[in-house]
Amino acid sequence: MGCFFSKKSRRKSPDKDPAVRTEKEVSNRNSAAETNNTSGNQDQPKQYSWDTREKVDPKDFMLTGVKDATVGRLPGTLNGQQFVIQECENCDIYVLDHSATVTVDDCVNCRIVLGPVKGSVFFRDCKDIKCVLACQQFRTRDCKKMDVFLCCATQPIIESSTGMKFSCFQYYYPDLAFHFKDAGLSIFNNNWSNIHDFTPVSGETNWSLLPEDAVVSDYVSFPDSESEFKSIRISADRSRSIVPLTKGGRRTESEESCLFVFFAGDYATANARKLIDETTTKGFVLIQTKEVSMRPEDVTRVFKNNAEELVEWTSKGPVVALELNGDGVVEACRGIASEVFDGTKVFVSENKSSASQDIDNFFNFADMQMGM
Repeated sequence: MGCFFSKKSRRKSPDKDPAVRTEKEVSNRNSAAETNNTSGNQDQPKQYSWDTREKVDPKDFMLTGVKDATVGRLPGTLNGQQFVIQECENCDIYVLDHSATVTVDDCVNCRIVLGPVKGSVFFRDCKDIKCVLACQQFRTRDCKKMDVFLCCATQPIIESSTGMKFSCFQYYYPDLAFHFKDAGLSIFNNNWSNIHDFTPVSGETNWSLLPEDAVVSDYVSFPDSESEFKSIRISADRSRSIVPLTKGGRRTESEESCLFVFFAGDYATANARKLIDETTTKGFVLIQTKEVSMRPEDVTRVFKNNAEELVEWTSKGPVVALELNGDGVVEACRGIASEVFDGTKVFVSENKSSASQDIDNFFNFADMQMGM
């Protein structure tokens, strides 16, 4: 009896064999490609994405060894790149663009303005520096005598540094608001006065706050008429500063404060600015501000009995909170809320006795969120 495997297999014709057919198709395609190449395309090599990128010159992102000059970078020249300043002496430096990180090394007697920095600004081995800057993280090491007008999203840190003085950021140029957004920074998240000294010395104070009436123009001059920055409309007027001027860690004259929170999404920034104008005109003081996202459970924990009517508003975007201080501030804020912000979802402390707890609840929560 015959066996299945003993039968002769019938060989498929070349045109019906898939393997052979595939080989023929590949051969045909290759022949076509060769024909195309011989017709004039052989001189055009394949291009990759990295071949088409604009070439970057590292020198465009550095200032090194400059003395007695006005230098820097104009808006649109950095576009989020990192930047290095080193070994400069007696210079006025204006970096009017947003960047990734900035390091400043071995500089002496310089005035420095830095546009918003997405990451860290690190000063090392610098002396006699006056600067204005906004960043996510601020740190110094082995520095002496620095006056800093600062906007910092996290707690500023000094290490092995002495004679450090701080004040709230006060500055304006036309592209600054866009640069804050490009750098991912909020104008309301500013811990400028909450300094951590990493290397404290018993009996000595390595840092302090500048006088409350200190203004940038007394420390950092404007570009002279001969520099390339002369056409940029720069202002150090407090009323024009992109970052709200806060009292920070300075002592307050009044024991009464009020928490005012906006839940309006796209309009929160504009409304917060309007509230600041309304309250400062009445003589009240802005202590601190925060912009932070909240989940429904966060609202319940922070606002407790008022949470139910506020929960749905957390989906519209981050909330903006302000602590205002002064005798009669709670009553004044409640009046402003009903008269000026009628129809806008807000939270305002109900009375003087509950306001203190409101402020602690919210800002403790915000600090925890930003520290995560």
